[in-house]
Amino acid sequence: MTQNEAKMEMERVRRYRSLMSWCGVIVLGGLTLFIGVALAGDQARQYRVAVLTPGLSFVPVLEGLQEGLAQLGYVPGKNVILVVEDTHGAVPDLAQRAARLVAAKPDVLVTVGTPHTRAAKQATTSVPIVFTRVGDPLQYGIIASYASSQNNLTGVSTYSGPLTGKRLELLQEIVPGVKRILAVVAKNEANAQAAFERLAQMAQKLQIQVLRRDVTTREEIEQALSAISPGSVEAIYHVPSFLVSAHIDLLIQQAKREKLPLIVHEDSMVDQGALVSYGGHSRPMGVQAAKLVAKLLEGAHPAQLPIQTPDKFILTINLTTAKAIDLTLSRNILERADRLVE
Repeated sequence: MTQNEAKMEMERVRRYRSLMSWCGVIVLGGLTLFIGVALAGDQARQYRVAVLTPGLSFVPVLEGLQEGLAQLGYVPGKNVILVVEDTHGAVPDLAQRAARLVAAKPDVLVTVGTPHTRAAKQATTSVPIVFTRVGDPLQYGIIASYASSQNNLTGVSTYSGPLTGKRLELLQEIVPGVKRILAVVAKNEANAQAAFERLAQMAQKLQIQVLRRDVTTREEIEQALSAISPGSVEAIYHVPSFLVSAHIDLLIQQAKREKLPLIVHEDSMVDQGALVSYGGHSRPMGVQAAKLVAKLLEGAHPAQLPIQTPDKFILTINLTTAKAIDLTLSRNILERADRLVE
């Protein structure tokens, strides 16, 4: 090869490499453009999930919902907008608040608790609703059956009916020989009335006398507790309700003052000082509800999704409280506990 031919060959190689480099830039640029368009399309599809919640001790439900949605690829602030209506307990304008959320045109409406779910059901028959922490949705007329709601609702029931009796049996096991218990009942809450009926039925079977006190305000709870003479009851049974749950501190204080076991339905109350709880844990129930929300966002109809119960029921015991009320817990009870609070 002559010197001129060698130079020409080197020039061809240089041009080829330059062309390949330029083509690479074009391909990379095209790929970048394709990815950018795909991401833009993905970001353009934002789901709107509304939440109607009483807040208070139910805050972990919302936390679990956000956690569960993120695990499934629905990240609040990215491709999901959460519209939260926190009523801070039961409120007289619940129907109006539910209607306001429906007017925001969410893809799915999540409700926490029986009153909030019933308000949402009345507000819409078209927006898919996922409820959580509803004791007995069938009894309250929220659904047609546990297999299929036959309407625009699905969700996670706390299974409170059977658990009411289970908690009383547990209390009897923790305090052998218990014969008299105090139950503070929210007079204006249907779920509390239904829960008490189940409690009374089981108490009759177990030959336990229930001292019932109906209340409608915090002041009435204080009055009911102060009117109980020392030694007249051997334990306090928390009948689930928004009112009493919002003021659970009063029952905790009374139980410690009188050295009485207090059994509740929500383990966050055990963290506050109640002795024992048995039921579904709020945060995992929020995660469980998120799975139903995801299915609805993906096109499922609520009536196609059977009503669920908590994946697991949790027994939580506060050891510090047990010591404070001079209660010795059996080894069997301690070994069965899922959580021990110290």
